[in-house]
Amino acid sequence: MPLRTAIPPRVLTVAGSDSGGGAGIQADLKTMLALGVHGMSVLTAVTAQNSLGVQGAWELPVDAVRAQYRSVVDDIGVQAVKTGMLASAALVETVAELLAGTDAPVVVDPVGVSKHGDALLAAEALDSVRSALLPVATVATPNLDEVTQLTGVRVTDESGMRRAAGQILGFGPRWVVIKGGHLPGEAVDLLTDGSAEHWLRAPRHDNRHTHGTGCTLASAIASGLALGMDVPTAVQGAKTYVTGAIEAGFPLGGGIGPVNHGWLTRPAG
Repeated sequence: MPLRTAIPPRVLTVAGSDSGGGAGIQADLKTMLALGVHGMSVLTAVTAQNSLGVQGAWELPVDAVRAQYRSVVDDIGVQAVKTGMLASAALVETVAELLAGTDAPVVVDPVGVSKHGDALLAAEALDSVRSALLPVATVATPNLDEVTQLTGVRVTDESGMRRAAGQILGFGPRWVVIKGGHLPGEAVDLLTDGSAEHWLRAPRHDNRHTHGTGCTLASAIASGLALGMDVPTAVQGAKTYVTGAIEAGFPLGGGIGPVNHGWLTRPAG
């Protein structure tokens, strides 16, 4: 007898490839599998990347990105979309246009730099992120470096996170998560829609192997939204998942290893 299973919610990642497997679409698809949704992908760029950094990046043509998106959305459909590395103004504007015509929540991770400090977004694309991409976001998830890129605000404490959230919300997303992982002390994030505030706190684990945390968080939020959660519930669940993945992160190569996307199902002991 064939095994009959329910069709899981479908989540689409629009992002770049990390050849080392720790971030990008590889991290997105691993996260989606771990959280019980069906992951699909639109590849925007290819990177040569390992634990030491990004050695090269090549963006795909706009037509290739649009064709991938239409192929998936028009036939299979989506319950949520997550964006990551978009590389150029042309790609940002193309993806924003596609998202505006899609009836599904959108999680925008405004990727600007890699874990190692390598640029993953052209400087001239920042205006397009502000004017075209963020307005179609259900949730935006900038880290503190990306906040500075987008707003000029340098955050050094929790009150600064609140100010930064107001600046990002001014670009149009319904909710924003300001990720405070670069601040000292416990790992704190602020989720707000400009009215309600949710401060999400977790212990800081002594583990340097944190490659892929931003991609993983955004994909986990998108997975939760696809499963029918409201935004605060999806973000809290994503925070819990990422915290466990960071605690279980492991070394690869000679630099910063990845978080462990499979920690929920790893053998005990």
